This record gives sequence, C-alpha cells and structure tokens, in this order.
Amino acid sequence: MLFFAWAGNAQSASPSPQDITAQARFWIDTTGQATIETVSAQGEDTFEPLGKPRSFKLQGAVLWLLIDVPKLDARERMYLTLEASAFTDRVDLYQASTDGGWKRQQAGDHIPVAQWALQDRAPTFALEDSASPGPVWLRMENRPTPLSARVYLISESELQKNRHWAYLMIGGYLGFGLLVMFLGWVHARLYADRAFVAYVVYVACMLGFQVSFTGLGGLFFWSEWAWWNNAAPALFMLWLTASGIWFVREVCAISRHHRGIDRFVVGWSIFGLLFSLVYTLNSTETAFAVLSLYGLLSVILSIALCFWAWRQGERYAGWLLLGFLPVHLAYPFPALRSAGMLPDSWATQYAVLIGSAIEIPLLLYILHRRAKHFNENRTRMRALDSTDPLTGLTVTPVLRLRLRDAIKRARRYGHRCAVLMVELANHSEFVALDGREAGDRALVIAAAKLSRVVRDVDTVCRVADTRFAILVEGPMRSDQIKLLAQHMVAKGLEQTSTLPGETSLRFRVVSAMPPMNPGTQEEAEELEGSQEGEERSILRHLSKKLDELANDPRKMVLHLEQQR
Repeated sequence: MLFFAWAGNAQSASPSPQDITAQARFWIDTTGQATIETVSAQGEDTFEPLGKPRSFKLQGAVLWLLIDVPKLDARERMYLTLEASAFTDRVDLYQASTDGGWKRQQAGDHIPVAQWALQDRAPTFALEDSASPGPVWLRMENRPTPLSARVYLISESELQKNRHWAYLMIGGYLGFGLLVMFLGWVHARLYADRAFVAYVVYVACMLGFQVSFTGLGGLFFWSEWAWWNNAAPALFMLWLTASGIWFVREVCAISRHHRGIDRFVVGWSIFGLLFSLVYTLNSTETAFAVLSLYGLLSVILSIALCFWAWRQGERYAGWLLLGFLPVHLAYPFPALRSAGMLPDSWATQYAVLIGSAIEIPLLLYILHRRAKHFNENRTRMRALDSTDPLTGLTVTPVLRLRLRDAIKRARRYGHRCAVLMVELANHSEFVALDGREAGDRALVIAAAKLSRVVRDVDTVCRVADTRFAILVEGPMRSDQIKLLAQHMVAKGLEQTSTLPGETSLRFRVVSAMPPMNPGTQEEAEELEGSQEGEERSILRHLSKKLDELANDPRKMVLHLEQQR
C-alpha cells in the first residue's frame, strides 16, 4: 500500500499528458465501410462535438474522431495516446502527408503488438511535423464491449516517464504477487490444505488478469498473438471469478454445512471455466452480457457465502469477507466501464490492481492464521496417542519403551537407573470436598510438581487414576534416589492457592533401581516367571509395594534396596 502511495505521489509530481478529448469531434459510420478519403471529404457539420469522454455501443459500427491538434513546440516530438484503452479492437490514425496522401498508423487487439506503429501497452501514435500537425483522424472499432474514447497529447519525454512509472508499479505488483504465490504453495505443502492450492490458483489468475488488462502482456509476453491479446482479459476474468468462488468454498468449508449449496457452488465454478471456451469461440453482445452478469453475481455470491458460513460458526469466513473487501470495492469501476456507464480513466484501469495488491497479502495472512489454528488442533489430536489428556504427561506404553531402553543401557555400561512409583494419597479428600473437578485439578497440579522435581531427560507418566511412575535416567546412586523421593513428598506439602481450603498434596513414594535383584525368593519367582517384559514386571512390582505401603499411614517413602 505504501509502495502504491509513493508511486502515485511521484507520478503526480511528474509532467502529465494533456487530455484533448474535449476538443475532438466524432462521427459514427454505421456501415463500417467508409474510407479516410470519404470521411475527410465530408463537411464539418457531419461531425458532432464530443465535449467530454463518453462510451459508445457501436455494435458493428465504426467511430471516427476528428482532432484539431494545436501548434506545438517543434523541438520535441509529440504523440497521441489512448492511455486507458488497452483492449480496443482496432485503432487507425490518419494524418496528411506532404505528398498529398495519407500516412496511416495502426494498433489494437486485432493486430499483433509487434506490428503496431509504436509498440506500447496502449495504442500510441507519433505525430509528424509537430510544429503544425494539422487535423488528424482516428478510426476506432470495438466489439462486443462499449468503446470509450479518451485521447491524450503527450511529449516524448513525458511518454518515457509515464512508461517508467507504469513499469515500476506493475512490475512491483507482479513481483510481489509471485512471491505471495510461492509462499502460498509452501503453506500448501506444509499444511496439506487445499485452501492454499485454491489461493495459489486465484492469485495466478489475478496476476494474469492484470497483465492482460493493463496491456503489459501484449507488450512483453504475447506480442505476436493478436487473438490471445484480444481474448485474454475476458478469459482471465472468468478464470479469476471461478477460482475465487472455489477458494471461498474451501475456506468456508461449505460441504461441511450444506451438501446442496456445495454442489451449487461447484457447478458455479465449473460454469465459469466452461463458459470461457464459449466466449472465445463466440464473442457476441449476448456472451459479453452473460460474462458481465457472471462477474457481478459471483461477487454477490462470495459475500453471501462468507456471511452464511460465518453465521454457521466458521469464524474465518468473516475474516475472509473482510479480506475480499478491497477488490469488491474496486470492482464497480471496471464493471461500469465495461457496461458503458463510465469512460476510460485511471481508476477503471488500476482500481482492481490496487485493490488486489491489498487483498492478496490479507488473504494469505488469514489463511495462515486459519491453518495454524487447525494445525494446533490436529497436533493436540495426535498428541492423545502419546500423552495423557488430563495431565499432558507421557502415556504408559511410551514409559515402558523408555524403561526397556534405560535397562539395556544400564546393563551395557554397568550402572543403574531409577524408577519411582508415586501415589496421590489424599485424592479422595479433594473429590469429597469439592467434587470431581477438584480431584482432577489436584492431579494436574501433582503432575506439574513432579515434572518440576526431575530433569528434562527423565520421564513422568500417569499409570493409573492417582498414580504416577517416574523414570530417572542413570547413572544414579541409592542416596540420590532417597533424597529425590523425600523432595517429592516435601514438594507436595507446599501450599497451592488453586487447591480448595488449606489442603496440600500428600505423596507416597516407592523407588527402585533397575536392573533389579529381587530381595526374596518369592519376588525372584515373580520376576522370573512373568511372561511380561522386564519393564512391565518392575512397574507391577512397584505398584504392589505401593499398595503394601498404604497399610502404614505414617510411612510415606519406601526404597527397595538391591540385594547383592
């Protein structure tokens, strides 16, 4: 936005072309067969004053303009340009030559830009003998859209300056658009979201439309293809509209809320794609009316879909509606120009370009926020397979896997790790005091306190409703584990404001240091005879000892010493 404001200020500071449209007189050749000789031989009463820029619905006729060019400074060459008429079918300029004949220059979409008298974005003609150019005639034809005649007189230096500013603005826009397309494609691969694919297609069609609509495509990309230069603005407009509706469908998740509306939206987009073929083969006034109506109804449809989806609970549909707002506000200018209600002007040619320069990054930001939000939800769903939903701790299968690896490392390097089984002994008191919610809150606080006691490499897991298992990676010593168990008990006794009343957490802790050597023959038979893995046997053995510890309410810590 700042770039376009800067470019606009700089352009307004430079010399501007002289609008001589009001000095022109016009005559409409309904047959389309008149030549320059017959037109120039007619009396002045045949031509009517143009007065101000206006649109003409020729419908097969030809518009002739007679312009009396004033005397100009002979030191600089002068030009006539139809600045905002980049999609006029054919424009011929006739100027009397010194030998008594006529010098003809031609331009327009039905002629390859490479064969124009002066290759430019819009029809531009050099005036001979600038000191006294005399009258010139412009023969103009266009169908099926109305023809808007706006003629400027401009010096060679001013023409070059205007070209430079136009290339800078449009080139900057295209470069920015390509960058945004790349970022959109990266997001599509990163999040695997079809909304980003639809966004990339929409931006590509928008860039194609602006390249063709501003005349830059005919000048640089398809200067030899007159048929494509003539059809490109309408085709890109149809593709842009169809892809825009598809984009709205993906972002607003229409299929999730109503199958019938979703089918209608899909059909609407397909119609735009198919109608582009019809319009290319048969560019009549009726086809152009259908094209204009399709564009208008698509704008209304996109607004209605976004608003409806927002009312259905799709919160990003409302933001999408705001993101489209710059282009929706700019759309009436070219639409009214195509309908013949506005003459050619800077606004009719560049309003959508400026609106899309604001819209495109806004839509990407909205999509990024939407994808990030959905990805966080998917991440949390995937995390349910490896974390406890209530406490966020590691689930039991992951603990068993880590414990198995820790035991293998302990045997390989000749040291011991540690496993602690911790029970929240007064959980039932919290439930009785303030309900199940208070009990769950106590478990969450207990998990947080136990996680803060151990290191990041250690594993804390909720193995039962009120029990936690903690794997402390080795090498560890027996005295270190005893101190750690006592520290856990003390940590639980600290007052916490989020717990009801003056209660605190009372932990019971049983610890062991695998690989375990059983203390009794019964324990040896239990460990060796188990069909489970060693890590399962250790956890089951610690849980059994924790049950026995509950019989002695005065004792809170039990360490299972290794038997040598």
